[in-house]
Amino acid sequence: MGTTQLETVPEPKYWHLKTVIGEALDSDFSVGEILPNERELAARFGVARATLRQALEQLELEGRLQRRRGVGTTVAPPRMGVDVSTSPQDWPGAPTDAWQPLDWALALPPAVVARALGTEGEEEVHTVRRMLATHGQPVAAELLYIPSGSVPEVSSGGARSGAARARAVLRGLRKLPLDGQDRAVELGSARADDAKELDRLPGAPVLVVTTRYFSEGRTAVVSVATYRADTCRLTFGDSGDLQIRHEAHHRRAS
Repeated sequence: MGTTQLETVPEPKYWHLKTVIGEALDSDFSVGEILPNERELAARFGVARATLRQALEQLELEGRLQRRRGVGTTVAPPRMGVDVSTSPQDWPGAPTDAWQPLDWALALPPAVVARALGTEGEEEVHTVRRMLATHGQPVAAELLYIPSGSVPEVSSGGARSGAARARAVLRGLRKLPLDGQDRAVELGSARADDAKELDRLPGAPVLVVTTRYFSEGRTAVVSVATYRADTCRLTFGDSGDLQIRHEAHHRRAS
């Protein structure tokens, strides 16, 4: 097979520098540590500051670095695993569930969700909004759509706060037998409301995971979770504990 024109294009200097800095992050820095300023880093790696900025921007896009206003550039925590296997799990809100309920409402679900739930077109459902954070950073936002038939003991009235009502709905779910679930994953762009919750700019890449939970032959819950693509990675069952790190090599960017 002949050599393509693309294969003859030399690697950009900033791309090589990105690899070198990535190896230094693994060997010389810890999670949350603040990097030296641009002048010091440029001198350390023997490059122009413009080249350094390009490399740092790419590492930020890949989730290796975080730029925090008033703090500087810090080493990002490892990506959080998002289990997309169909192995038996538990209802949302189980004791081991790290998601935090934020709000509750009775609302009409999107048409595609209503079809999955088998609800009538004008039937409102319990809508629970939750947030997932790691190392103090929001990484995912979720909307749970739960028809009243799944939690018949939960009243829609009362004066409790939205978060308290959300927890009551989730407790009601645990009274149902869980038959299983299925999941679909797609790459998307953050909408304005998701971007605000996840501390990203609108249009930032996200992973949208839609999960249906089944009980007694019907769909009892539909979850639509939006994950920051720069902080999460997909896992499948037992692969969730796998961590991949770059081997450190002593190289200098030219």
